[in-house]
Amino acid sequence: MKNTIFTGAGVAIITPMNADGSINYDGFAENIEYQIKNGTDSIIVCGTTGEASTMTDEEHIECIRFCVEKTAGRVPVIAGTGSNDTRYAVELSKVAQEKGADGLLLVTPYYNKASQNGLVAHFGAVAEAVDIPIILYNIPGRTGMSIEIGTYKKLSQYRNIVAVKEASGNISYTSKLIAECGDFLDVYSGNDDIIVPMMSIGAKGVISVLSNVMPKETHEMTQLCLDNNCEEAAKLQMKYLELINNLFIEVNPIPAKEAMNMMGMAAGPCRLPLCEMTDEHKAALRASLAKFNLV
Repeated sequence: MKNTIFTGAGVAIITPMNADGSINYDGFAENIEYQIKNGTDSIIVCGTTGEASTMTDEEHIECIRFCVEKTAGRVPVIAGTGSNDTRYAVELSKVAQEKGADGLLLVTPYYNKASQNGLVAHFGAVAEAVDIPIILYNIPGRTGMSIEIGTYKKLSQYRNIVAVKEASGNISYTSKLIAECGDFLDVYSGNDDIIVPMMSIGAKGVISVLSNVMPKETHEMTQLCLDNNCEEAAKLQMKYLELINNLFIEVNPIPAKEAMNMMGMAAGPCRLPLCEMTDEHKAALRASLAKFNLV
């Protein structure tokens, strides 16, 4: 068994922007404090939800450094450093380690669509370049490819490849993954709508978008699962399901940032090509938030 980075609910934290599109670091600090105060078990910075794909190198590194500094060891900070360029992923991962990140989140190479052997070489190169733990990120809906079970087995042989964020939404596939690799790789749900089903078959928690707006409730849901009370956790899963779905009514993180703006939190706009939500979708999102007195 390898050391577990965290259990429970890790927030895939948004990157708040000013009106001109620059990063709002004061707002970022507020959001970090809000997460920690409300029981978030880990902060995942510069992931999909954090709009890392539109950041300059300098912004990406500064966001990681800033998050590590403001979190100050209270919860683990996991830095998104994946790329479709192996050399770039290696260098960014080394810098994230130098800036104090507790772990890395590495998405599968997008657009290139590497072979399974290519995935082993890609992730292996990063694993050999750093000492901190690595979470692999499988999200075929975004990248156009998936990590096969046999590939996970090979990658699990690296001492610091310790976990998987599984965002395929395929419970059957995840069951096979846990059955065959669960002794070597922790699994986290990458989908808020199936947190409880995933944890009921052995996932250690979730890397969550919902946590941006409901960190306490998401933590409670995962803790119930960890306490072997999936029945009560399932009630919460169903209770929040409409809001979860509306947080993905348009491309993530557009709805998450809009929800936070509605709640008076620091979020601001997304960077293009992500644009403002339609009025119809805003109304649906606001109605979901209102059910929990969030607006």
